[in-house]
Amino acid sequence: MADTTVKVDTATRDRFAAVAAARGQSVRAYLAELAIEQENQVKLGRATTEFREALARPGFLENFDRDFGGLPTSEQHSSSRAA
Repeated sequence: MADTTVKVDTATRDRFAAVAAARGQSVRAYLAELAIEQENQVKLGRATTEFREALARPGFLENFDRDFGGLPTSEQHSSSRAA
């Protein structure tokens, strides 16, 4: 992949460099990872919105319970983690 230049003020550059160094990464690697993390956050936000919209549709939860046996209880979730 070709390199490019991004212009930021020196304070921002220094902050990125400090965070990258603390993580044992180059600024390039840190920014690449940060971009992926932020893309994932955008996708998670969209998925959350779509899930909430689905839950609001009439009959959605009832059909889910019928087809999949309902959501696990907090006790089931805790015991599956312990296993």
